[in-house]
Amino acid sequence: MLARMSIARLASLTLLLALALALAACGGDNGANGGEGAGRTVPTPAPGDEQAELEHIHGLGVDPGSGNLYVATHYGLFRAAEDQAKLERVSESRQDIMGFSVAGPRRFIGSGHPDPSQDLPPNLGLIESRDGGKSFKNISLLGEADFHVLRSSGRRVYGFNGATGKLMVSTDGGREWAERAPPAGMFDLAIDPTDSQRVVASTDAGMFVSDDAGERWRPLRDDVAGLLAWPTRDSLFLVDGEGRVSRSADAGETFNAVGSVGGPPSAFVSYGKDLYAALGDGNVVGSTDGGVSWGVRATP
Repeated sequence: MLARMSIARLASLTLLLALALALAACGGDNGANGGEGAGRTVPTPAPGDEQAELEHIHGLGVDPGSGNLYVATHYGLFRAAEDQAKLERVSESRQDIMGFSVAGPRRFIGSGHPDPSQDLPPNLGLIESRDGGKSFKNISLLGEADFHVLRSSGRRVYGFNGATGKLMVSTDGGREWAERAPPAGMFDLAIDPTDSQRVVASTDAGMFVSDDAGERWRPLRDDVAGLLAWPTRDSLFLVDGEGRVSRSADAGETFNAVGSVGGPPSAFVSYGKDLYAALGDGNVVGSTDGGVSWGVRATP
């Protein structure tokens, strides 16, 4: 059972609220397509206003084949080449990519809501690109799933379905799924880089761990939560709602502060030992020293 609420827990709830607000500001749908944001109005930027479009970032990933950084947004997919900082649109599609994960060279998976020009259900289910994000096609759960959290390791895929509040797990790249009960409303999930059945979940009730792909959960902490990245077994990173970065060497049992990304994050990911975080102004910052120092990696 989680510990009784304390001053630390109250402080944690403040951070959780900050994180929820940061995620809500860049998430959801504009109401026209239904989904999480139905009834809310998200301003539509003028065509070509990439600064405004990149203020609604949902996900990040690095293509291992090219080293390019990809940025999934409310208005489509953007890319910064390995040797460039300027973000550019990958294709003309302005589909809302809520969940996003790089599954391999030029192979990405995602979820979200269709481009306004597409005659598709409000929820795209799981979509896949095999051409570096130029085009996507549905591979499962069309009209049924809206993955707000989407993480992959090899053929195993985890998705928190915002349409149902369930955690879904696939062992075949997202074709077939098993449904799990999450420990609480999920902000993020990180996969142990040495064991894809072991995952740590960041939720509105704190941190939880599962050793059997989400079938059973054990509470870790009720005083921290945030966005997660797990590049190596002994380095689980967390960035909280105010942008403070912490590192755990024991899979989430304890955390030590290491640095700050400089503001509330909207996405967080690792590639190799490098870390990347998206900020509310559309910039993506990166760290090569374990989260201690951060510099701008990509900009609108």
